[in-house]
Amino acid sequence: MKAKVLAALAATMAVSATCAFAANPFVDVPTDSWAYQSVVELADAGVIQGVDGSYFQGERNITRYEAAEMVAKAMAHMDKASVEQRALINKLADEYADELNNLGVRVSNLENKVGNIKFTGDFRFRYRYQNTNTLKDGTARGKDNDNSWDWRLRVRGQAQVNDRTTATVGLSTDNNAFDSNGAASTGTNDVYADIINIDYNFGSPNWLLSLGRTADWKFGGSRAYGYQYGDTIDRAELKYHNDSFAVTAGYGKFKEAGGNDSWAPADRFTGGSFSYLGNDYDFDGLKMGYGEIEAFFGNDSAIGVYYSQFDRSGGANEAVSQVVEQAIDADNLWGAYTSLNFGSKWNLLVNYESLDKSGLSLTTGNPVSDPEMWVARLTYGKASMAQPKSWDIWVEYLDAEDGAWLGGSTGTWRNFGQLDNIESWGVGIDYVFAKNAKFSVMQSFASDYKDKADKGDYGQNDDELTRAEFNFAF
Repeated sequence: MKAKVLAALAATMAVSATCAFAANPFVDVPTDSWAYQSVVELADAGVIQGVDGSYFQGERNITRYEAAEMVAKAMAHMDKASVEQRALINKLADEYADELNNLGVRVSNLENKVGNIKFTGDFRFRYRYQNTNTLKDGTARGKDNDNSWDWRLRVRGQAQVNDRTTATVGLSTDNNAFDSNGAASTGTNDVYADIINIDYNFGSPNWLLSLGRTADWKFGGSRAYGYQYGDTIDRAELKYHNDSFAVTAGYGKFKEAGGNDSWAPADRFTGGSFSYLGNDYDFDGLKMGYGEIEAFFGNDSAIGVYYSQFDRSGGANEAVSQVVEQAIDADNLWGAYTSLNFGSKWNLLVNYESLDKSGLSLTTGNPVSDPEMWVARLTYGKASMAQPKSWDIWVEYLDAEDGAWLGGSTGTWRNFGQLDNIESWGVGIDYVFAKNAKFSVMQSFASDYKDKADKGDYGQNDDELTRAEFNFAF
């Protein structure tokens, strides 16, 4: 039983909230003991209480009921566990099922936490407004226009196939606008599978092979800004990671247009004025090989560099004339980011990207050559969906040259507009008003489009962007 209990302790230790500098509650565990740090962390997390509150008695055999009690506490922290840790706790829960039942923890009723399948999801209700009467995708926006309001619902199911394999399936609606009579509008292709994915760990938590479709893919994960991408992608990805660094390599193909249609300067190509291309030059069908190296250091800070090589053969943009395609294509992209935490409240994010791209911009029709983008964001506080009344406030600065944005979706709050050929400030606040319920407000200011183009209502007017949204997780 000792080996299994030690395994439970190791899993629980990583799952529970810990404090490296917590006081030692046990008089029989000296500071130079090999088990000192683990024992202190387990006691601080409430997993172990010792004997009479003062003694650990590490050489004593524990009873099955004591082991079951530790497993029950590990089960309470399943939402913080990794795939490998969940698999281990599942096994221990099965072995100690009788004891857990006698303790009042009915394993049969905890499938959503410790069973083979766990379901999660989120719902977003959003408002976006910009003074431009009509956007370049033809959508009307304004204070009294219902198209400024939209909603989205996503559901995810994750199954633990075995110790090494996890399968995930996700369904999502489109961003559905509210029509003129106030009713929620729906489309014929409203629901689609944005995640169909298998993760395999090779028996080691450091190596992970991920195959299939995933949603909202971007470099740097949640750490980087997400200026490019943020789309659904089918890919094969191999990653090695530990506490100090991570190396990622993959190849994939984007599967959605992203809702950002294009205007081409047809007077530069076909003798006309600006010509609407619809979805002809979007991310749908774009193929990409990519790699990323990240380093992690004190206080959950990180730095990363990344590179991607593009292949548009077979993509939706083949409908565009050959002249346009040759003029506006990008060959590759490279970027770097750093996310620095100061104390427990402050974070500074800086992200830079450069495109290998020449020809004419889709946005203005002006000549472009290797456009660059950089953004900086300073955040105070941390809004956690699991912690009611938590909040954060942030301010950012964006400087993007004409042609720096590839099109398609993006992981930033500016995905309504204000991404390309612009210098702009932004400010926002996030507030968790109840568990798993968050309200956010974002506003741009001092925005200035660098190279103006005469496109009427579709043009580079220096309009500010307002965004507010409710997010609910379940």
